[in-house]
Amino acid sequence: MFSMFQEKRGVALPIAMLFMVGCGGGGGDAGNDSGGDAETAQATSSVDPSSAGNVIGTISFTGPVPAMQTIDMSEESVCADKHPAGAMTESLVVDDDGGLANVFIYVKEGLEGQSFSPGPAAVIDQNGCVYHPHVLGVMAGQDITIRNSDGVLHNINASPTENRPFNVSQPVVMETNRSFRVAEVMIPLRCDVHGWMNAYVGVLDHPYFSVSAVGGSFSLETLPPGDYVIEAWHEEFGTLQQTVTVTTGETTEITFAFDESMAGVDVPMGEPWILDHADHGAHTAQSDTP
Repeated sequence: MFSMFQEKRGVALPIAMLFMVGCGGGGGDAGNDSGGDAETAQATSSVDPSSAGNVIGTISFTGPVPAMQTIDMSEESVCADKHPAGAMTESLVVDDDGGLANVFIYVKEGLEGQSFSPGPAAVIDQNGCVYHPHVLGVMAGQDITIRNSDGVLHNINASPTENRPFNVSQPVVMETNRSFRVAEVMIPLRCDVHGWMNAYVGVLDHPYFSVSAVGGSFSLETLPPGDYVIEAWHEEFGTLQQTVTVTTGETTEITFAFDESMAGVDVPMGEPWILDHADHGAHTAQSDTP
């Protein structure tokens, strides 16, 4: 049964294309339609900025790039009119140089014992019958404002494994707040009214995450010195991992390379490929991958 709680109708707030918490807003707008400016929220942590370092990098895709699929919105004219050039799927957004957008990058290991508090609400906007952003990062317990900017019936069906699922109906221009209690990468969202609408939310217990922009760039800023496992997640190609060392005042640069051979893996629950930083892009599968 659909439910509606904590709703706010007709409130105009900035749209968050990328929600970074205390990490400097690495990434940027991904996909074909940015939908608005980035919002940045500050988290409370025990990290001393004067001793911190950064990780920056790019995500690439190698091999023939499948053509992006056109979305047929002819039966929903309100949304179709918002895409005069035609709406396209966002599951594989690759630029001319091979940069891959909409990849979720985050610290998977290395922050144990650190304490963080979530910032203000992130925003997912349904505008033109498309979720903006397509991939979102939040902290556990952080509010997510789900907005209907179309004024047509949407429902937001979240299907987590570790968190409580929800299915929220929004028949008019309005907002609804939800949150996820525990860390989980990733949580699929879909609209049961418009079958092409889907998005993903990565939930973490720390603020060190990013979503790659068009061109594949990302950043993880103000990390305490130490050794980390960084994971990159993509909805079509699964996950890659690297280990990095962060030192005070330094910026470590890394790259992740997805390719066509990785298509068809179990996502988001599949075991990651392991990528050693010294291998410069080579990858091998884990022997215990199911």
